[in-house]
Amino acid sequence: MRLLINSSTNFYEHFEQFGKQLSKFKIEYKLLKDVEGYDSFSLRKIFQTKQIRKNYVNLIKNYRPDFVLTDKPSHLSLAAIECKIPLLIYLRGDYWQELKWADETIYKNISIQYRFALKRWRNLVERCFKNSFAIITVSKYLKNIVKEHYPKKSVFVMFPGIDSSLWFPQGGIKLKHPCVGLVQTANIWGKTKEMLILPKIMEAMPNVTFYWGGDGPYKNKILPELQKFKNFEWVGNLDYPDKVRQFFTEIDVYALFSGFDSLGMTSVEAGFMRKPVVISNVGGTSETILNEKTGFLIEKGNTVEWIEKLSLLINKKEASKKMGEKGFDFVVEKFGFDSSVKEFIDILESITKKANHNF
Repeated sequence: MRLLINSSTNFYEHFEQFGKQLSKFKIEYKLLKDVEGYDSFSLRKIFQTKQIRKNYVNLIKNYRPDFVLTDKPSHLSLAAIECKIPLLIYLRGDYWQELKWADETIYKNISIQYRFALKRWRNLVERCFKNSFAIITVSKYLKNIVKEHYPKKSVFVMFPGIDSSLWFPQGGIKLKHPCVGLVQTANIWGKTKEMLILPKIMEAMPNVTFYWGGDGPYKNKILPELQKFKNFEWVGNLDYPDKVRQFFTEIDVYALFSGFDSLGMTSVEAGFMRKPVVISNVGGTSETILNEKTGFLIEKGNTVEWIEKLSLLINKKEASKKMGEKGFDFVVEKFGFDSSVKEFIDILESITKKANHNF
């Protein structure tokens, strides 16, 4: 079987490892990095994008894949549809909810030219969703969201595989203990704004230092409120995976404050580092832990519960360590690459017959 994989920049390393694992099962693959965005549709680039599409069509005809897998609808996706190659979209976030938030914030004041480009890009995305052979989601939660928009579409779940060899204890970052670590971007306001409950928590836990690793366009809405507290430090954007690994090595507890998340992969990575986790119970985050066994799920906005659970893990080190060990066992079984690849092969087997029938 031959697979053409098209990856967005921030998921390229994952697909690189994923492809190597697939090779063990005699699945040949070619991996491309996609850098397209809505600015690809600006007026001055319309001719250029037509040429890009033509190049992709030629690439597909020369490589002759059985399937095209992408985590980002793009010109390559449309080229696959044009060539009648089954398109599989690996959806990692709630595209429709994130679009709504973006319209309410960062897209409110964009130029007419970019508004035109954005409209063309959204039309492309919807065409890809509509004409895809199947959509694969990172969580059961997200599968239900897709079904609301495309009730007749074939939708499967494949948890993102984690390369366990990347996650091992490594020094390099020194933090003040006891401490709670956060690793999350500030790219989507609907997710990021939950961090505004942190001041009440830090005020109630003055002897615990909270460290945030991350960056994004909404950082400046969050950071001024957090930096009012002496027990908070922003460590900037952490290079992945090396600096993230060093950060996880040093922290006592991992916390994810999110207003929405389709899965919450940083809590999984913290699990691979044997850290207990406390996370907002939103979207698909409940699929990343066993509540009260490997960590705690906290309802959105419940600062009392946050303080209680974080204090418990900080003060009861033995219980915290056991929870981290159980978390490691859980994520290895559920999110290891072996599990992810097996899920994907099962998906391919289940849709191959349908693909042969339809194409």
